[in-house]
Amino acid sequence: VAAFRPNAISSALRSLYPVVIGLVIALLLQAMIAPKLGSLYAKLLLDIGIAIVLAASLNIVNGFAGQFSLGHAGFMMVGGYAAALVTYYGSIKLGWLAPGAYGVEVHGGFLGGGDAMFLFACVFGGVVAALAGLLVGLPSLRLRGDYLAIVTLGFGEIVRVLVQQTSEVLPPAQAADASWWDAVMHIGGPLGFTGTPNYVSAEPWLLTPAGEQTGHAGIFFTFAIVAILLIACYRLKSSAQGRALLAVRENEIAAEAVGVNTSRVKVVAFVMAAFFAGIGGALFAHEESVTFSAKELGFQKSIDIVIMVVLGGMGSITGVVLAAAILTLLPELFRDFAEYRMPVYALALIIVMIVRPQGLFGIKELWDLPFWQRYVIPVWRKVAGGWLIPRAEARLPAAIAKDLSSERAGADPATAEDSPKPSSSSDEDAKAKGDDT
Repeated sequence: VAAFRPNAISSALRSLYPVVIGLVIALLLQAMIAPKLGSLYAKLLLDIGIAIVLAASLNIVNGFAGQFSLGHAGFMMVGGYAAALVTYYGSIKLGWLAPGAYGVEVHGGFLGGGDAMFLFACVFGGVVAALAGLLVGLPSLRLRGDYLAIVTLGFGEIVRVLVQQTSEVLPPAQAADASWWDAVMHIGGPLGFTGTPNYVSAEPWLLTPAGEQTGHAGIFFTFAIVAILLIACYRLKSSAQGRALLAVRENEIAAEAVGVNTSRVKVVAFVMAAFFAGIGGALFAHEESVTFSAKELGFQKSIDIVIMVVLGGMGSITGVVLAAAILTLLPELFRDFAEYRMPVYALALIIVMIVRPQGLFGIKELWDLPFWQRYVIPVWRKVAGGWLIPRAEARLPAAIAKDLSSERAGADPATAEDSPKPSSSSDEDAKAKGDDT
């Protein structure tokens, strides 16, 4: 019975607030912000979202668990090719992709057939990458430090070489009759995967009066995944599993001494990071659309992701997000000096390691910084407590609103009505005078 109390229901609803807020922000970015930015900056917004997915997922291993992986681009490659395989060959076998329609998206309304296939492909790419992470993590996470970095680096290079040994993508006429095994053996080779349907693009999504979808909802999908990933990272960091990861990072021997199964904890973190890296690869593959090549996901891509994590602070979610956004914007701002990008990255990394070896935020989050604690949080509490929350509660059912107000007051809503009300001091004085009389 206690599970169905109003306060239990309201607690479950409150746990969904961050997800709903994240989806609303993603929808606003898609519907209102992206059309005003133009195609160039809207694509830059897409790149920032994908970079956040990759950096935040690597932060689970390198930041929370304290391991050092250099093969994140390999998991990204696995997920990207798996997702492209599903959307291209699956669309042809279902008759959704016309012959010769390379790089053309499958429409059908927002979250119609094509969009549903794209989301399924993202999850499928994440699962395949997670399986690859499990196969790599089980034997290699017994290693530490530089040895683990070498193993993960080797994994990324092995995946790249294997992909380049495959044959060219089958044209639609042949792909319709090919088996799935033949499809796996024809994913582009050195030329890259050609003809991936274009589901992730900066072109604004619109719905015509006839109900047909034009453009893309790529920004919405990308930042919806960003929101889910960041919430998952925050919940992981504050959970028992996250505390076990942090214990492994600080002192693995001490963590084992207090009963933490360090091997299992590290493998779980590795698999989770690989899953979201695979989803990031799926987004990247469908953004590139016409040609998705393994050459773009080599050692250099892994280093770029590592730099984002180190610069933002290994273990800081908001720091990694900020670093991913900055390092994605900088090449565009200094496009005329593209050949100096890597020397500038190296110099910035050296300076950060000297001045702040823990990164910009260290293990802290944005709201833990002194400026945020002193100025931003008090203002937010005044706005939320004095204006936002009362107006939100006014729209809720009376039982839930009473439950929320009781919890803020520090009382248990289930026992507040049953508990006897203490008599006031004035009532006690009046009773005492009556007894004296």
